[in-house]
Amino acid sequence: MTAAQTVSHCAGEAKTGNAQRANVLNAFTVDVEDYYQVSGFDECVRRCQWGRFESRVVRNTHRILELLDRHRVRGTFFVLGWQARRVPELVREIRACGHEIGSHGYWHRLIYTQSPDEFRRDLRLSRTVLQDIVGEAVRAYRAPSFSITAQSLWALDILVEEGFRVDSSIVPVHHDRYGIPGAQLGMHRLSTAAGSLVEFPPPVVRLAGINVPVGGGGYFRLCPLKWTARCLRRINLHDRQAFLFYIHPWELDPEQPRIAGSSRLSRFRHYVHLATTERKLDALLDAFRFGRLHDVVEEADGSR
Repeated sequence: MTAAQTVSHCAGEAKTGNAQRANVLNAFTVDVEDYYQVSGFDECVRRCQWGRFESRVVRNTHRILELLDRHRVRGTFFVLGWQARRVPELVREIRACGHEIGSHGYWHRLIYTQSPDEFRRDLRLSRTVLQDIVGEAVRAYRAPSFSITAQSLWALDILVEEGFRVDSSIVPVHHDRYGIPGAQLGMHRLSTAAGSLVEFPPPVVRLAGINVPVGGGGYFRLCPLKWTARCLRRINLHDRQAFLFYIHPWELDPEQPRIAGSSRLSRFRHYVHLATTERKLDALLDAFRFGRLHDVVEEADGSR
């Protein structure tokens, strides 16, 4: 059975009594960074060395753009400022294809390793670079490695103060690098001292009293496609809510150079099942309705 047949079979099981797929618009998001810039490799790749590595971000982002075009899907691309400055033509191409541009910070530093002033400077630098390239305001943000945690909630006030309207940086799970286990699930509005902000976390399912992520990244690569699709379908049909999916361009690149010196856990997280990502993603795009973050927010507001 092919990936497309598997996910279609799963969708059919989950939606008994429904003639068509759930008419819920879900958010498709991409973190535009290269394979050597992930937080798991911080221990062995210094930022001053980034320019020495073979760049594969353009070709891999093109693979995602081609998939999205084939499925007539528009998404939100959270672009790392360092990359945007080096390949501005890629950012313009993403925007010309109808996708939304968001900020992924400039240096891909975990938020809780920065002071508030350092975070604000990084945020402003990334926003300035992106806005100069696309000629329009950038209002959506995702922290590197979802690193707004209980120790860095102050970042939400800074985001509001700097004019951001949507954030996707809080994951309601236990994890060694990120997560707030008791955080609210699903898209919701947060109130801060500086004002309000829409927070849209990746989705989770509850198993044995634990929140388990199902919305993209390594979890998407590791878990069976049928199981992932069933969990996401339940969010649409049973909970009647939108979910958010995320992916990185390097996750579609099984031929990428291997990074030496990283931990066994980091290598497993980064390299597991890279060869099957594109096939699974193609099938997922065919099974669900996806759009840009701001379109999902507008559609949800209009249905209330």
